[in-house]
Amino acid sequence: MSLEKFSYDNRTVKWFAYATVGWGLAGMLAGLWIALSLAIPQLNLDYAPTTFGRLRPVHTNAVIFAFVGNGIFMGVYYSLQRLCKTRMYSDLLSKLHFWGWQAIIAGGALTLLMGYTTGKEYAELEWPFDIAITVVWVIFGANMLGTILRRREAHLYVAIWFYIGTWVAVAMLHIVNSFEMPVSLFKSYSWYAGVQDALVQWWYGHNAVAFFLTTPYLGLMYYFIPKAANRPVYSYRWSIIHFWALIFIYIWAGPHHLLYTSLPEWAQSLGTVFSIMLIAPSWGGMLNGLLTLRGAWDRVREDAILKFFVVALTCYGMATFEGPMLSLKNVNAVSHFTDWTIAHVHVGALGWNGFLTFGILYWLMPRLFSTQLYSRKWANTHFWLGTLGIIFYVIPMYWAAFTQSMMWKAFTGEGQLKYQFLETVTTIVPMYALRGLGGTLYLCGMVLMIVNLAKTVRRGTFVANEPAEAAPLPKVIPVYGKTHWHNWIERRPVQMTVFSLIVVGIGGIFEMVPTFLVRSNIPTISSVKPYTPLELHGRDVYIREGCYTCHSQMVRPFRDEVARYGEYSKAGEFVYDHPFQWGSKRTGPDLARIGGKYPDSWHYNHMLDPTSMSPGSIMPAYPWLLDDRIDKAKTPAMIHAMRKLGVPYPHNYELQANADLEKQAREITASLKNDKLETLPDREIVALIAYLQRIGKDIKGEPKKSLMAKEEQDEIH
Repeated sequence: MSLEKFSYDNRTVKWFAYATVGWGLAGMLAGLWIALSLAIPQLNLDYAPTTFGRLRPVHTNAVIFAFVGNGIFMGVYYSLQRLCKTRMYSDLLSKLHFWGWQAIIAGGALTLLMGYTTGKEYAELEWPFDIAITVVWVIFGANMLGTILRRREAHLYVAIWFYIGTWVAVAMLHIVNSFEMPVSLFKSYSWYAGVQDALVQWWYGHNAVAFFLTTPYLGLMYYFIPKAANRPVYSYRWSIIHFWALIFIYIWAGPHHLLYTSLPEWAQSLGTVFSIMLIAPSWGGMLNGLLTLRGAWDRVREDAILKFFVVALTCYGMATFEGPMLSLKNVNAVSHFTDWTIAHVHVGALGWNGFLTFGILYWLMPRLFSTQLYSRKWANTHFWLGTLGIIFYVIPMYWAAFTQSMMWKAFTGEGQLKYQFLETVTTIVPMYALRGLGGTLYLCGMVLMIVNLAKTVRRGTFVANEPAEAAPLPKVIPVYGKTHWHNWIERRPVQMTVFSLIVVGIGGIFEMVPTFLVRSNIPTISSVKPYTPLELHGRDVYIREGCYTCHSQMVRPFRDEVARYGEYSKAGEFVYDHPFQWGSKRTGPDLARIGGKYPDSWHYNHMLDPTSMSPGSIMPAYPWLLDDRIDKAKTPAMIHAMRKLGVPYPHNYELQANADLEKQAREITASLKNDKLETLPDREIVALIAYLQRIGKDIKGEPKKSLMAKEEQDEIH
């Protein structure tokens, strides 16, 4: 059979490689800035775009979707062509994919800094970007599947299975989680509310880790580690079990992020069971990768690329063992809302995603430019800087987490809470400083890599269209030897795509249908009423400034939390919350019962200068809220959107909403004036005070006295 001549597209791979490096540097700089701002609050600069609440989603989105996302596409575009022995299906689709993705990242970063956010973790970008992401993802899928369909290789290698599974699952997750009701060009409300929104969000949030940070990188692992080690994959059978078990089990595990919350108990238990089951396929994949390196261990001592891969796989193993352990209720009771979650996430992000990406870049860039790596010594130095950076990052965070949990739960012999919340914060500030040191070391290693790769590129010659040849795929694919059920599906990419969708869809259907269709699962509370127009504006300000990144609104049924905050939270409290605001981290205390606890003047002074109310607070100041006006022109659209989502505002309430807003605002300004604080009723600080004074007030009645020995006015920071 004659060979067909063709060429591989290296130009798109190069573009994605450059984007990976550039966005990675930007995302990690943002991460270092916010890490240091917890130890040095002055770094918030009293300027809205540089506060922790606005920079934190910029950091997470830049690292996940810009750094890791471009790393995925870099690896897929390089490996897929060679595994299929064909050029990518369409150069035009490749260009549209690249530039569309970069435009989304740049636009998303700018709008997040400007305060346009949905308030949903890892899905903060507003609805125009959600549509754009869907379009670009379809372009990527069409290009990938088109390439697979015109391949010259009959067998679909294991890496391709993970690429297909990733594309299918991410599409499903993004579309379901992104249902929202637009209010304006850059403002929307989540289609879901309260418990339902929490379930959907963490079904998405957990599986964004699963199907964006894990499955595509496992595909890259199965291609690049054998290439770098010049060894075959250790076990083909393990790879089959790894793939199908992982994509089936992972989708069920999201509820383990919501243990001890108002989520129905059956959903919490379901998430725990499937999280424990995840250990088997995850460790099977890790061991498959590590054992692929057997016979190459002598090279690991000298080859920085293999060192990066070994530590990446080790961190993957650590993170995928720790994750199921954190889903156990007794462990979660200690870990949740503490810095343990931060440590856990960064073992995966810095170790698994970061180090695997670095190893691929060091292996790939010299081949794209037909040269040798400029300095292997620098690459080894980068490895040790990065490894030390991870150690200095995660160990202080584990220390901080145990300190937080033990101090939160400590009682005196008389049965009173032993520590004010602010004491738990000031105690761990040195750990935040050490975390900043770790981030600095990690970032220095990346800068060294950038210089190394730049010098490699400069002395090489880029091959944009790499010549190749292969025999065409026969119309009837012959089968040799003993067949297996998986041999059938490996030759049929369309069927594999459909089966993957079915497998990942099962878990989501079983979790969501009961929650959405069985009303008794989310009982209502008659005293819970919709937010007033002013409170709704204040809630939007709260979300815009990223307050949910540091404060939870979920009192769990623990003795210490009920003593510190008040009545534990019920599912019916949140039926009008679009989106929910339960939070995932307590850098500051829970706010579920903050309404009515302090006078309006306390909140005013606290937002102007947190340390004036809470000496030692690490919270940013928000002086612009005293000057910025409430956008009352949006009020009718906000009320209209909420009514469409099921919030029972009266018919045509839009017509009188602003009148009610102004009346409530005047009441608050009068209260402030009594405490010698002058402000105008149309300022955003008034709206935020209205919202804070409302939170939890519908069901708690009069504020309960805390079990603290003294007034806790410095608790809220």
